[in-house]
Amino acid sequence: MRVRADIAALIREGHSNASIARRLYCHEMTVARVRRALRMPPADKLGRLYAEAVPSGKVRDYRPDGRLPLSPAQQAANRNRLLAALKESA
Repeated sequence: MRVRADIAALIREGHSNASIARRLYCHEMTVARVRRALRMPPADKLGRLYAEAVPSGKVRDYRPDGRLPLSPAQQAANRNRLLAALKESA
């Protein structure tokens, strides 16, 4: 299978299959085949890995469990409490 360079570049940037298909006017299945050929994880797992590796400080508005996203102030408070607890246990 010939891998399209433009699809591969967008996959590596962390875009979902649907997003890539819309941008490049191709079918989502084409993007999925390229993703499999490159042995890249599915889009949702890739997004989670990217979000964990590169914290952006942005609040995401989508939560599959129905909870509201935390504000940056709440995130900072939670982070500080976690760091304090880790320092106490060490």
